[in-house]
Amino acid sequence: MAKRDYYEILGVNRDAADDEIKKSYRKLAMKFHPDRNPDSKDAEDKFKEAKEAYEVLSDAQKRPAYDAHGHAGLDSSAAGAGGAGFGGFADAFGDIFGEIFGGNGGGRQRSSVYRGADLRYNLEISLEEAARGTETRIRIPNMEQCDTCHGSGAKPGTQAKTCSTCNGNGQVRMQQGFFSIQQTCPTCHGSGKVIEEPCAPCRGAGRIKKHKTLSVKIPAGVDEGDRIRLSGEGEAGVNGGPTGDLYVVIHIREHQVFTRDQNDLHCEMPISFTISALGGEIEIPTLDGAAKIRIPAETQSGKVFRLRGKGIKGVRSNAYGDLMCHVVVETPVNLTPRQKELLQELESINAKDGSRHNPRAKSWMDRVKEFFEG
Repeated sequence: MAKRDYYEILGVNRDAADDEIKKSYRKLAMKFHPDRNPDSKDAEDKFKEAKEAYEVLSDAQKRPAYDAHGHAGLDSSAAGAGGAGFGGFADAFGDIFGEIFGGNGGGRQRSSVYRGADLRYNLEISLEEAARGTETRIRIPNMEQCDTCHGSGAKPGTQAKTCSTCNGNGQVRMQQGFFSIQQTCPTCHGSGKVIEEPCAPCRGAGRIKKHKTLSVKIPAGVDEGDRIRLSGEGEAGVNGGPTGDLYVVIHIREHQVFTRDQNDLHCEMPISFTISALGGEIEIPTLDGAAKIRIPAETQSGKVFRLRGKGIKGVRSNAYGDLMCHVVVETPVNLTPRQKELLQELESINAKDGSRHNPRAKSWMDRVKEFFEG
């Protein structure tokens, strides 16, 4: 099968300049590279075809021979060429290799401006402060721009110079056989600049460690783990880059009375044996003061009473949660002889008609009896 014209393959005129040929080849190689078309035999063939065309047209000796005699002229020039055009091909392929795998391409100056790091501050507050909102002040260590050199890292009156090793690119190219590989410049460590006279206070870093005090507004209804973002209060950027942010993470201290479940509150309320049996009124705490609830007669331990709207109004909620009061019947302790006598009398009365006075105990004992007999 006859080979196609190399100029036609690359889509350029016969008088095209070297830069135009290189640009066209890179475009085709990026499009048909096997790594981008892993399952396409057609793309692989077109990639090889473009590579072959570029190897010839980028070579100072092969191109004139091809122009004069076509493909036949390459056989006689190949032996004397000595691979003169390989460097140009490797340079172009190195650029493509970098673009495919996230590099910055040959010859492009690497940016040495970086955004400052975000910071995290853990702030512990009470449940009441979380429910009602508050404002507090925090003191944090921070890397800020050096006031002496204004972030340049150079001694006042001097300035950083362009790195002579990488010419300010921040990267140098190493030729290793077929591949042209880029790596971080060992002289400037990727910044593209060299500071010959560093600033004394920051030692050439352009930033210095300080402490600052900030006022933080805590909105009502925040919950455990919520974050409050303070824009621009993080670390200073490098070489004039933007400042990072500060994230204040909320942690709520354990409360003596309440536990929180989203916007609802829960509390345990001990009640006496008498109130649980006969009923009565008890006073329970809320975040807004005391409230009274009516305990019905014959209330069992673990019964939950809901007080609507006595919970917390969340940050993203339009309504207050509820307060769940879990009553716990407390067994009397330190009994007097008279109290013991009365309780024994009560137990004797209950035992005469257990199914009436203690139905749950009677039902449970019946199930146990069936278990052993069955």
